[in-house]
Amino acid sequence: MVLSELPFSINTGACDPAKIGMKLMESIPIENQCVAQLIDANLDRAREGLRVVEDWCRFGLKNKEFLLIIKDWRQELGKHHLDIYKSARCVEKDLGIGIKHPAQKGRESPGDIVKANSARAQEALRVIEEFARNLDPGLSSTASKIRYELYKLEVQILSEISSNKRKEILQNCKLCLITTPKENLIDIVSNALVAGVKMVQYRCKEGNDLSKFIEAHELALLCQKHEALFIINDRVDLALAVNADGVHLGQEDLPTKEARRLLGQERLIGRSTHSIMDIYKSEKEGCDYLGVGPIYPTQTKPGIEIKGLNYIKESSNATCLPWFAIGGINSENLNEVIKNGATRIAIVSSIMNNNDPAKASRNFLKALG
Repeated sequence: MVLSELPFSINTGACDPAKIGMKLMESIPIENQCVAQLIDANLDRAREGLRVVEDWCRFGLKNKEFLLIIKDWRQELGKHHLDIYKSARCVEKDLGIGIKHPAQKGRESPGDIVKANSARAQEALRVIEEFARNLDPGLSSTASKIRYELYKLEVQILSEISSNKRKEILQNCKLCLITTPKENLIDIVSNALVAGVKMVQYRCKEGNDLSKFIEAHELALLCQKHEALFIINDRVDLALAVNADGVHLGQEDLPTKEARRLLGQERLIGRSTHSIMDIYKSEKEGCDYLGVGPIYPTQTKPGIEIKGLNYIKESSNATCLPWFAIGGINSENLNEVIKNGATRIAIVSSIMNNNDPAKASRNFLKALG
């Protein structure tokens, strides 16, 4: 029996829809009554799950496009939530009421909550699609359409959540550690992360791709553990391979547009700058952060033109993007760098070559406030 063949109409003027629904239920075989109860429960479940995701898009992501899409889905399901389904509801006899699962306590982040409620809605929609196929083909088709669209939208929402989290960490980051090849590289970075470093840039010009991948992968996991950003210098392919948070590019590296096409919107792109024009260009291209320097002579790049403290002053007024002063900065000249307007710094040798990288990191962070 399909809805169009039911013996009573659900649109009967001023009559109580609930009473009409009960009469309808009495005329429906018990098997179909169970199906109606099942559809009612899963319509509630799907709409509730969608509402949770919708509200995070509204208040957390502030993404109007996502918000409107999900709201339309809820409204569409609401139109199909007929009185005959609601009248089949029997909360007292529902064996699922009050049952909880330990996994619910593990949802610590907005991303976890979005994943769980997307899955809840997707599963409910699948149940509706299956059981309504013969009883209510229109509802079944609607459930199928929304389910597949939700699969795609969930990926976009989670991507934006990741992007926002990365940008939040970046905004609050004061110290970026840039690595150099070391036998005890993992230990050095680990100590720096424990000390509070929230951004690590993997820079390795030596070795083969396999060794770089193994090392970068281990560092990526380490940074993830400490909720710190992990950035790959130059290599977009390596960044993607180890699921890094982004890449840092020089002025002669891959164009920002191409890097963004490969990395997507959720990952970070940094760019080294050596002039105000570099800063303007990088900002216009959509870079997320900048390197400003070199401020002092540096062993990492001997012979490169020094930009000096004036470049820090100029940079302070040139961009609203997060930027890191870089090049030869150490504990002896740090105060000068800060006095001239730098609030973030990138350090190589003063941590990588220090006998106590954790202490060195803490001292830099303390000075930066």
